[in-house]
Amino acid sequence: MQDFDIGRRLREMRQSAGLSQRQLAEASGVPHGQISMIETNRSNPSVASLRKILGGLNVTMSEFFEPDTPTTQAVFFKPQELRDLTTRLYSTLGGPRGRMTLQQVGDARVHNLQILYERYEPGADTGDQMLEHVSHEGGVVIAGEIEVTVGEHCAVLKAGDSYLFDSTLPHRFRNTGDREAVVVSACTPPYL
Repeated sequence: MQDFDIGRRLREMRQSAGLSQRQLAEASGVPHGQISMIETNRSNPSVASLRKILGGLNVTMSEFFEPDTPTTQAVFFKPQELRDLTTRLYSTLGGPRGRMTLQQVGDARVHNLQILYERYEPGADTGDQMLEHVSHEGGVVIAGEIEVTVGEHCAVLKAGDSYLFDSTLPHRFRNTGDREAVVVSACTPPYL
């Protein structure tokens, strides 16, 4: 896969929206310097940070990374037809340990439901910054184990275990195990 220039893409989208870096930072709730560092490719955002910034643009990760993907009314999807939300995020990094792979089924906005096939390598983490968004989400661990933190609650979930919570509560996902964790999740309204 060809390297994806996250900084350039963010700058183009921000400028198209008619926002300054400071305005986007305020709309996203992130420090102004973070926008500048990402746009100049001096910093790579975590999934949580990038999603927060894209929220300030009212753009999904699918729209950010795959802007030319046509809307489809398909009902069934083969594995290669899932929308990749993360590979391009990692394409500019020098082989970090602990990558996450998030793949979306179809067009989440059309259905107001986001279904994800998630894979977490050992050490993968959604980021130190906890996720918070207006939504509800749930999922089932298919393989491996994943630590899920929701507000003051934290548990290591294993294959067969599941979760369901109000996404306005601060939350985080981490693979603390020594093998890949696989999760199938749903979120409404869509967040990523």
